[in-house]
Amino acid sequence: MASDPKIIPQGGVLSPEANQAAALAPYGGVLTVDLDAIVANWRKLEKTAVPAECGAVIKANAYGCGIAPVAGALAKAGCKTFFVATLEEARLARAAAPSAAIYVLNGYFQNTGDYYAKNDCKPVIGDLNELAEWDVFCRRTGWSGGAAIHIDTGMNRLGLTIAEAQAIIPRIHAGDHGITLLVSHLVAAELLNNPVNARQLAAFRQIASEFTGVPASLSNSSGIYLGASFQFDLVRAGAALYGVNPTPEADNPMQPVVELKARIIQIRNIDRGETVGYGGTWTARRPTRLAIIATGYADGYFRAASANDGTRGAEVVIAGKRCPIAGRISMDLMAVDITDLPPNAARRGHMATLIGEGITVDELAHHFGTIAYEVLTSLGPRFARIYKGGNAETPAEPAPAVAPAPSD
Repeated sequence: MASDPKIIPQGGVLSPEANQAAALAPYGGVLTVDLDAIVANWRKLEKTAVPAECGAVIKANAYGCGIAPVAGALAKAGCKTFFVATLEEARLARAAAPSAAIYVLNGYFQNTGDYYAKNDCKPVIGDLNELAEWDVFCRRTGWSGGAAIHIDTGMNRLGLTIAEAQAIIPRIHAGDHGITLLVSHLVAAELLNNPVNARQLAAFRQIASEFTGVPASLSNSSGIYLGASFQFDLVRAGAALYGVNPTPEADNPMQPVVELKARIIQIRNIDRGETVGYGGTWTARRPTRLAIIATGYADGYFRAASANDGTRGAEVVIAGKRCPIAGRISMDLMAVDITDLPPNAARRGHMATLIGEGITVDELAHHFGTIAYEVLTSLGPRFARIYKGGNAETPAEPAPAVAPAPSD
């Protein structure tokens, strides 16, 4: 098990466990990422998509799990293609996966060509002007690293229209075109019976058939489970790698990946009728024992998970038992009702489990009023990161500050 090199001290006479405990003391919580579970999820998705290749989406700092350790573990397991959102993410991915193909989903801008060449990565081009700018760079420098073409089949976000894509088909037939992948993105892949899936499939299949010899990719995590007709040559596994359910209309086939624990910093008792937290929206209906936990919305634990007198909020696990949140989540803290725990089961300094022990990222997303993607990408830098399994012997690079990218 390893963590960020700025967290774990080197040397010393203490045991590794004691060193680690001492190093984690300044942090209010610990986010543990199971790299073996990520690899197992990738293998399951790869098997489901055979004979298509299974690439990995590691944008937004690998959905908050860390680009360097995740890319390293997946590359070691055999993953050959990665997708990121930005050139900085591509740089981190390249360092961890030296021989992989790396595609940058946000595409090409003028004066960025040298960065693509330096990091040997490929833009995903979704505009004819962008394609022209890329061509100018390639002609000027002789760079032949290749690019993907993004076709919009219904998302109306990025991508060439079908008509624009048809206009460049003569270029494909002429050969030496430099296009290494054709991609599109599903609008509602998680909804099995949504008719937009069939419409997008038909549109993409038609245009892909005209891009002779160019590999094609349509499916994200959920798209993999729409069946073989959606899988083409390459699938782009994203959220499912990190334990998010790609089949929300059925049980989750993925292994959980992250565990989040936060420190109890105070135990306090209040009388019946007293309120807890900002606004006094939660009232004790009995003499109540509270655990105050060092995590709040500044850490990515959303205020929407709060409880009030009319609404039950999220739960955490303390001493093996689920305990409900009491009152509003604040910036740095939350209160939890531990009245039903045995005396001394929870003490100052103990850890509460916020994700794990049966609490999934999908469950937490429900309480947050959002999707699991946003839960993972919002977990903040005040948590110490620890990695187990995979290539955890290689410490993670400090997490870059990245905004949540669009869902995979």
